[in-house]
Amino acid sequence: MFNLKALKKSKTLQYGIPMLVLVVGGSFGLREFAQIRYDEQRINRRLDPSLEARVNVRDQSVVLEEEYEKMKTQNLDEWKNIRGPRPWEDSREYQNQQRARQEQKRTTNNGIDGTNGQKVRQ
Repeated sequence: MFNLKALKKSKTLQYGIPMLVLVVGGSFGLREFAQIRYDEQRINRRLDPSLEARVNVRDQSVVLEEEYEKMKTQNLDEWKNIRGPRPWEDSREYQNQQRARQEQKRTTNNGIDGTNGQKVRQ
């Protein structure tokens, strides 16, 4: 009926079927290990309640309203855009330079009209 010697010498039976079993079995095994990993991360990950309220989508409108109320109290007409230090710059040195420039502008602008640089008559 069956020629067992011919089946044993078959390259498909010798190499192909073990390879298919390894690939398919490995796929299922990796899926199980990955699921364990994600389940553990979900269990171990706990947020601080205040941070969780900020992340929670249902409570986002409350947080936005609080931020809007804070922004209403600030004076945005006198807002100035000041560049912060670059990573390679010393922040204290740069801040001192910015303050010195602002002081210099204040002292030079006293009594001078900002449109054409002429002194304003009083």
